[in-house]
Parts: sequence; C-alpha cells; structure tokens
Amino acid sequence: MSSTIKDIFGKNLRQYGIMLALVVIVLIFAVATQGKLIMPDNVWSLIQQNAYVLILALGMLMVIIAGHIDLSVGSGVAFIGAIVGWMMYTWHTNWVLAVLAGIAVGLLVGVWQGFWVAFVRIPAFVVTLASMLLFRGLAQVIAGRTMAGFPQDFNKIANGSLPNWFGFIANPLAGLFPKGSPFGAELDLVTVLIGVIAVVGMVITGWRSRVRQIQHNLPVESMGLTIGRWVGVGLAILVITYILSMNLIGGTPILLVLVGALILIYAFVTTRTVFGRHVYAVGGNRMAALLSGVNTARVDFMIFVNMGFLTAVAAIVTTSRAGAAVAAAGQSFELDAIAACFIGGTAVTGGIGRVSGAMIGALIMGVLNQGLSILTVDTNWQMAIKGLILLLAVTWDLVSKRRSRLA
Repeated sequence: MSSTIKDIFGKNLRQYGIMLALVVIVLIFAVATQGKLIMPDNVWSLIQQNAYVLILALGMLMVIIAGHIDLSVGSGVAFIGAIVGWMMYTWHTNWVLAVLAGIAVGLLVGVWQGFWVAFVRIPAFVVTLASMLLFRGLAQVIAGRTMAGFPQDFNKIANGSLPNWFGFIANPLAGLFPKGSPFGAELDLVTVLIGVIAVVGMVITGWRSRVRQIQHNLPVESMGLTIGRWVGVGLAILVITYILSMNLIGGTPILLVLVGALILIYAFVTTRTVFGRHVYAVGGNRMAALLSGVNTARVDFMIFVNMGFLTAVAAIVTTSRAGAAVAAAGQSFELDAIAACFIGGTAVTGGIGRVSGAMIGALIMGVLNQGLSILTVDTNWQMAIKGLILLLAVTWDLVSKRRSRLA
C-alpha cells in the first residue's frame, strides 16, 4: 500500500509542480512588467491571444497520448478559416451557416487524415506533414488576398463578452486603487457569479471523485493536500474573476465560456468514457490493447476526426479575432499546441497525459508570450526561450521515467 500511495503522490506532485511553475512565472512577469501583466486589458488579451492554443491542445493531447503527432493543425486553421471567410466575404453567406460549414470541413479534414493513419497505416508524422503542405497551399489559393468586413456577430465570437444581465455591484477594493487606474469601481455581477459557481462546482466534483475512490478501496491523497489544492485553484479562479469583472473591459469574454465548456467536456471524455480509456490503452501498449479487444484502428481514426473538429473551432476563433481571413493564419500553431502538451506533462512516448496539465502548459506558453511582449523582447528571442522551455520539459519527462524504472 505504501508504494502505491507513493506512486499516487508522485503523479500529483508532478501536476502540482506544473501549477507552481505557472504561478511563479506569473509572479515574475507581474513584477518585471510593474503589474502590467495582470491589468484587466492584458488579462483579456491573454485569453484572446491564446484561446487557439487551449483549443488545439485539447485535441493534440489525445493524439499524443495515443502515440501519434499532428503537424497540420496550423495549416488546417488557415485552410478552414479561408473557407469560412470566403463564404461570408464572397458569397455573403449567413455567418452561422459559414461557421457550421467550417466545422463540417474540419470533420472532413479529420476523416481524411484518420483514413490514412488508421486504415492505410501510414505514420501520422508523414500524413500530417503532407497535409500541412496541402492545406497551406489550398489556403493560399482561397485567401490569396485578405478578406475582411465580416458580420459583427461573427466578430463577437472572439471579441465580445456576455451581456450584463444582472447589472453591477460595488467593487469592495476600489479604494485601494488610485484614480484613473484600469481597475473599475464596479464589478460585473454575471462574471462574479460565474467565478463563484466554477469554484463551488470544482469542490463538489472533487469531493464526489474522492468519495468514489474511497468506496472502491483506491488510494487517495491526504485530505490536507486536497484542501490545499482546492484553495489554491479556487483563489486563482476568483482572482481572474475579479479582474475580468471590471466593467471597464466588458465582463466575461464569450471566448472564455467557449474554451471553459470544451475543457469540461474533454476532461469528462478522457477520464469517464470508454473511448477515453481506450485512447490511454492504445498509447500505453498498442499490442496489449489490441489483444484486449480494443479496436485500435477506430481509436486512431476518431482521434484525428476529433482533431479536425477542434482545428475548425480554432480556425473560427482565429478568423473572428482577426476580423479577416488570411493565408498566413495559423503559423506555428501546431508547435504551440504540442509544446503546451509536453510542458503540461504529457509523455513523449504516449499513454500519459491530462487535460489539466495540457491547459496549464498552454497558459504557461501564453503568459510567456504576453509577458515577453510587454517587456518588448525581440520576437526571435521569444521563440528561442519557448524552444528551450520545451526541450527542458521533454528532458524532465524522460529523466523522470528512467529514474522510476531504476527505483
């Protein structure tokens, strides 16, 4: 029992280490930028600018867990965004229909790649590398010139916020800020309620999960450690809620609600469904999964269809935020998504990874981008720093595995 508890604690310690790294990075940049990083407008921008990483990382996580890689998502974003933009710009299609068409194209892209990987059994690296070139070329054909002037409702997907249904409440900390600061005297009540509900939901879900583990005689972390995690994550949610609730920036971004819903859905899929368990089984030991009756070809096919769907969502978000469709969209998006997964603890060899870890990894990438941009660090140096962090994350994963084998 002691060794099992030690294993459980080790896994949790890894997740806590990633969370701690995010907190440390935020604090470092908050001090280095003299507080600019945590200003309401910059927090809003952080969500807008990095939503695509969060969305793509959800799909990339499942791809990597199953032992594959997808190099085409950046080009896919450009291709699907070009189609959506073309429909609204040239054909004057209703934006809702254009969005649905974009999602349908994304699913077809996933079917295309899943067919070659799952049934023809061409390595995913080769298939997605070919698709990267194919979709980038098609994007340049469709969006050879910039297409802009989309409907306002479409642009609100990435740039709008939830309506202020319940009005405002007084900011209890308004007196602490000097006059003219970006921190408002009132808080958007809708945003406050969403933050409180999120914290309560996290605690209830965590408690129910803990009770189920105890009922099945599974080892659980200490109650003190659990409460500490709830307090830490809850405080983080409430701080972000407080910043976003300032009436000067419009409250809760629609994009945050969209990303939050996707995170909850994929956390459920990966941990509570048969398909999720099959993805981990295939990535952990493909031959053993096959002998156990898992349809490995179907699993491979579905993870790429899912990746195509999320690529379409990211394309719609990216096009909406820019208010234009351009062939150059999505540059290096695949690298950001892959890096987010590896930084978040997803194993290079497959079989291991969590949605929470990938999301924290994406936030680390986002904070680095935002902080370095505020400090006016040269773009080339930003790429070098991100590359170094990715290398260190992968090295840490491999070294940890070797030590666990020798222990």
